[in-house]
Amino acid sequence: MVYRGMNIGTAKPSPAVLAEAPHRLIDIRDPVEAYSAAQFCKDAVTEIQAIHATGRIPLLVGGTGLYFRSLQYGLSDLPTANPHIRTQLTQEAIQLGWPVLHQRLAKIDPITAQRIHPNDSQRIQRALEVFEVSGYTMTEWYTHAISQPFSGPLLKIVLAPAQRSILHDRIAQRFQNMLAHGFVEEVRELLMRGDLTPELPALRAVGYRQVWRYLAGELDYNSLIEQGIIATRQLAKRQLTWLRAETQTQWFDSHTENIARQVLKWIEESHILSQCS
Repeated sequence: MVYRGMNIGTAKPSPAVLAEAPHRLIDIRDPVEAYSAAQFCKDAVTEIQAIHATGRIPLLVGGTGLYFRSLQYGLSDLPTANPHIRTQLTQEAIQLGWPVLHQRLAKIDPITAQRIHPNDSQRIQRALEVFEVSGYTMTEWYTHAISQPFSGPLLKIVLAPAQRSILHDRIAQRFQNMLAHGFVEEVRELLMRGDLTPELPALRAVGYRQVWRYLAGELDYNSLIEQGIIATRQLAKRQLTWLRAETQTQWFDSHTENIARQVLKWIEESHILSQCS
């Protein structure tokens, strides 16, 4: 949502919603520009202090786990080894060869791929593993400057459907709704600018990457829908894995009746709001 002109595919709040519930860090970057966790930490702290100055309590809302963790702890170490993913990558390498997996890495993280020989199995495997586990490339991990841990009190709330089938249905419905509201036209306008490439971080976002391939003639419309939904499911899976690794979180079933009331009741009982003002 930090990128201007990327509204439908990011489910950016409408002007009416923004007027009722002001959001920060919206439309602060052009898609050609990079935005890092370190920059987010700096911007977020500035906005948090400004909100506190008005006597209000800031809410940090979103799905980018690395950014939130960087704000809370400073940039953490790389994810630990995942035996299941390592075995899967090894099996793929036996069938396809490490140079093929190196080509995959080059599409995901061209900077890291340039530093790794196509037959360097250990480093190729690790780079792909880090991306599969976290959703972030080695380049993104290493280029984020270490930030100072956040010193204020935090309440970490996770809203997620208890049943995976509900999540999958919502993902499919969401992607279809984005297409119906002009998602392809939005990406076409970005493509027509002429200064954007699919390797840019902004255009690697789930959904945008698939629509870009559709406009480039690499996918037909049905394949666009199928791959867009699959990629979104994979992203959701990585996000849930990340959230389960977070400590001191309170989970709520997002489909529970009166969910807002339940969350507010838990916040009141935590007695932490007085520390936030």
